Amino acid sequence: MRISQLEGKRVALWGWGREGRAAHHAIRERLPALPLTLFCNDAEAADAASLGDALLAVETQATAERLSSFDIVIKSPGISPNSPVALTAAAMGTCFIGGTGLWFAEHAGDDGVVANTFCVTGTKGKSTTTSLLAHLLRASGRRTALVGNIGLPLLEVLDPQAAPDAWAIELSSYQTGDVAASGAHPDVAVVLNLFPEHLDWHGSEARYVEDKLKLVTDAHPRIAVLNAADPRLAALALPHSDVRWFNRADGWHLREDDLYRGDVFVMDTLPLPLPGRHNRSNLCAVLTALEAAGIDALPLAAHAHSFRPLPNRLQTMGTHDGITWVNDSISTTPHATLAALECFAGRRIALLVGGHDRGVDWADFAAHMRDQAPHAIITMGANGPRIHELLAPVTGGGGFILQGVETLPEAVAAAHASLDGEGVVLLSPGAPSFGQYRDYVARGRHFAELAGFNPDDITAIPGLGIA
Repeated sequence: MRISQLEGKRVALWGWGREGRAAHHAIRERLPALPLTLFCNDAEAADAASLGDALLAVETQATAERLSSFDIVIKSPGISPNSPVALTAAAMGTCFIGGTGLWFAEHAGDDGVVANTFCVTGTKGKSTTTSLLAHLLRASGRRTALVGNIGLPLLEVLDPQAAPDAWAIELSSYQTGDVAASGAHPDVAVVLNLFPEHLDWHGSEARYVEDKLKLVTDAHPRIAVLNAADPRLAALALPHSDVRWFNRADGWHLREDDLYRGDVFVMDTLPLPLPGRHNRSNLCAVLTALEAAGIDALPLAAHAHSFRPLPNRLQTMGTHDGITWVNDSISTTPHATLAALECFAGRRIALLVGGHDRGVDWADFAAHMRDQAPHAIITMGANGPRIHELLAPVTGGGGFILQGVETLPEAVAAAHASLDGEGVVLLSPGAPSFGQYRDYVARGRHFAELAGFNPDDITAIPGLGIA
């Protein structure tokens, strides 16, 4: 659905975060006389009222009855369409769309394809992969937009004054369905991996996987780039797309830490500024996507050496008095935490885990701790007691220090004390920050402050926007 098609419809916005404000601005640019209603909380209502938009009504109770009185509701990504309120309103005829879907519809060509778009999704590593993709596209001489879930909503770059040569777009599982619903087709869509996540938003692991895969199963990209090492992806059949594989011996793949294109050795990836083998493996996804788009990827691989790592993602902030502090605040699954531990194998690690409890199973993590445990594990947050209960039997023999606390400051103090002046304090919580922090960025900033670093020095995302 294009923005012009909202004309004459009863339209509401649901959510007033950055995505909601971007949607309001985009609509006002195209349809200045369209009446709008905004559903948001009390604090956001005051902010919206300060705009002085006489055609914007603000309400603070998004009931099914009120939502169902609108033809179109443009919702922010964090609001689940699987909530009882949304499902009831949808059953009564309300159409829910997102800003991502509006952007794709606006940019679709006559064949439905949104040219020069590289869309990246996956449970783990999608932000780093999207940023690395933008970095290599720029190294090829292409003016590139780094946008989407990584920190710049698509509707904020609806009509750039000079259109970029390429779009590197990160999409969360909240947004992939919006692309499919838009009727537009990405040029190149990359799916990195699939692990259970966001179960509270999606309702179940099966729904999460289904929603995530809509980028390739329903949006019908011209080219789909898939991870051959992921069993769920390897089993996909996509008759509407040209499928290209990475992590397969006949394409871009790693042998131990060496990068190969087929049987051709390219380089050792260990010196690259890509923390974790999963991130170095995702370099294969980037090179496969470039190659699929007709770009000579081989000479671009070396430019990965000049990549600048992203904040809050296995970010080594520095060392104080023998203790190295690592910020992996974006970690929201136990699988991500296991990957973080692997990056620092062989060192004394005090691991901080826990946060918002959305029902993810930590049993596999606990099983790994039987023979791969760090020096200490500090549990915290709403699901901290549940993780602690799973780990308690594992450490019965004194294999590692296990301590439960409530807050991040308590966890930092406990971790620091456990290391006795030597080792790594690793914040890789494996859970969202909701309840104690606004988002993972705020959690990472607080961690940096507690560790004695300037939070402002760790938050900027290199290359965000169009360059």
